[in-house]
Amino acid sequence: MGPSWGLLLLAAALGVTAAARCPAPCVCDNLRAHVLCLNGSLTAIPDTIPELTRELDLRGNSFMVIPARAFLATPYLTHLDLQRCKVERLEEGAFRGLGRLVYLNLASNGIVLLYQESLDGLSSLQQLILAGNRIEEIQPGAFGHLGSLTVLDLRANALVYLPDMVFQGLQVLRWLRLSHNALHVLGSEAFAALPALRRLSLDHNELQALPGEALARLDGATWLDLGHNPITYVAEEALAMASLRHLFLDHASLQDVAPDAFARSPQLRILDLRENQLQGLPPLAGVGGLVRVSLDGNPLLCSCFLRPFHKWLARARVQAEGACAAPPTLRGRSLDSLKSLEMRCSRLRPPPSPTAPPEQPRAAGSRQCPQGCVCSPDFHHGSCENRNLQEIPRDFPEDTRLLDLRRNPFRTVPPDAFPGLKELVSLHLQRCSIRVLHPGALRGLESLVYLYLTNNHISTLAAAAFEGAPQLAYLDLDHNAFTRVPAGTFRLLPNLISLHLQHNAIKELAEGDLAGAKGLRWLYLAGNAIRHIAPAALAPTKMLEKLQLEGNHLSEVPTAALWGLPALSELKLSRNPIKHMGDSVFLPVASSLQHLYLDNMGLERISPHAFTGLGPKIRSLYLESNKMSNIPDMSNFTGLEILNLRDVPFHCDCQLLPLRRWINKLNLRVGAICGSPEEAKGLKVKLSTAFQTCPGWGQGKAGETNPNKTTAASKSSKKKRSGKSPARGFSKSKA
Repeated sequence: MGPSWGLLLLAAALGVTAAARCPAPCVCDNLRAHVLCLNGSLTAIPDTIPELTRELDLRGNSFMVIPARAFLATPYLTHLDLQRCKVERLEEGAFRGLGRLVYLNLASNGIVLLYQESLDGLSSLQQLILAGNRIEEIQPGAFGHLGSLTVLDLRANALVYLPDMVFQGLQVLRWLRLSHNALHVLGSEAFAALPALRRLSLDHNELQALPGEALARLDGATWLDLGHNPITYVAEEALAMASLRHLFLDHASLQDVAPDAFARSPQLRILDLRENQLQGLPPLAGVGGLVRVSLDGNPLLCSCFLRPFHKWLARARVQAEGACAAPPTLRGRSLDSLKSLEMRCSRLRPPPSPTAPPEQPRAAGSRQCPQGCVCSPDFHHGSCENRNLQEIPRDFPEDTRLLDLRRNPFRTVPPDAFPGLKELVSLHLQRCSIRVLHPGALRGLESLVYLYLTNNHISTLAAAAFEGAPQLAYLDLDHNAFTRVPAGTFRLLPNLISLHLQHNAIKELAEGDLAGAKGLRWLYLAGNAIRHIAPAALAPTKMLEKLQLEGNHLSEVPTAALWGLPALSELKLSRNPIKHMGDSVFLPVASSLQHLYLDNMGLERISPHAFTGLGPKIRSLYLESNKMSNIPDMSNFTGLEILNLRDVPFHCDCQLLPLRRWINKLNLRVGAICGSPEEAKGLKVKLSTAFQTCPGWGQGKAGETNPNKTTAASKSSKKKRSGKSPARGFSKSKA
């Protein structure tokens, strides 16, 4: 009897303690580590939520802003629900510390913009739901640190276009949901960084043509939904998706489909063309695996003009769903019930031939749409994409906000090329064979924020090239012919935030090249031929946060050039031939640096003092695919959320024992493998027995069995009271 009463008293005591820790409007289930604070009046994240909570439901509160480090007190969270919380802004670092979180729901809030570091720290996140917000723009790099994400839900936002590489970093994403936005333009490289994507939802948008170039980057995608878009025509070889099996083009405005429209998607099985304006289809070439075509809700003309398609269905053994709308004698008859002889010709006109999209109506208003272009008054868009225009057209409606002129051979942009477009926000001039941007070319574009000049032949820019566009913030000049940064051109751009100059032929970064770019935050210089960066080259960019220099010809860390960059948080030096790394090479940015990329460099030796000054602020460190056999002491890198040591040939002897002990304490996958000696080759560093004969092995052995041994005594006592160790209940699998 005595022991039973003792257990009851202990349970009661624990219950009182847990109740004291539970915030007043919440319900805490400590056995399941769940906390519910539903539909309350909370205006700030409670700071008394039990530390070991795994699932936190905060739906229906009023937070407005999620501040930096809002969830530091609950580091074991795996599920967080913030639906309908009136959230308008996520501060940079809002979720930092939630390295175990796998599910985050921010649906039905008022978020307008995703900042670059808004989602920092979520290295284990698998599902991110942002549906039902007001997101208009996604800043470059917003998803750059979500390397585990498999589902991204951006439905029902206000996205108008997707720039190139907007989803960079989502290496394992499998489903991207972009339905119910206002998407009109997709950059040709918008989906280029999604190698694992299998399903893409683009239905209920404003796409007027099938975005074939962007979709061609999705080699592994099997499911594509483009329904409910005003697409009128599918051209020859419009869709080149090698693995596509299910294609939905239902409830569009299709009037024609070319015979070989899907010839470059040979795995296609299901084609949904319901509720369009198709009077018929030609025999479809190159789709030998097609099983079903759905044509219900189309005004099918079952005359002799449909006979080739009907015969092809039988020959290819494709099931067709649909019924005749004409002639009257066959109205209502299903396609599979027809016989060829019944499909007679008469005076009925044949369906239009699939050679060109039908001409679009011009927009009403004081200024009509230029001939050959399409203007959408509801969304304030204008498009003349790929019309073989030699000169930039004029007379777009004055309220045009997005103008898409891609893939026209303009060759030059003359002065005052865009008169009257004071409200224009985004201008697309990619792949226009442009060699010269004349001074004053953008004069009058006083609202312009985004300018895309990617994939042209520009090699130099005049100082007055951007005159008249003072609000320009995002400038894309990548994939051009620059051999040096166009010095002097940024003085007229006081609001420049992001500058893309990657994949040019720039050989050095000289003093004065970035003069005037005092507000620049992100500088992209990857894939050039840079060998030297002058000590004062980056001096004007005191607000710089991200510097990408990967894939250049640097032979040493440009330490001298990093002085005077107090805000630099990300530095990429990957794929530069840096063989040796000396002392204190990152000291100039040690107080701000959070993400450091040193992978794939052929790095042979890192000085023991190379990382002097770096410490708890470092969130991610990439050292994979190098040649060194040991690395410096990083025991003070206590804030690490990502550490990649794969494909580094570690020599697993007693000198590596400190590293082995440190790795064993980390709650991360690091991928460290022994490269030598022979008996240890191929083994994980933490599993190798080579260390068991080392002096001091016994002292550390007990501590190594519990990665959380180093936690404070107060936390240890809490774990004992809970009866559960975070090492079992919450930690990710280790390297």
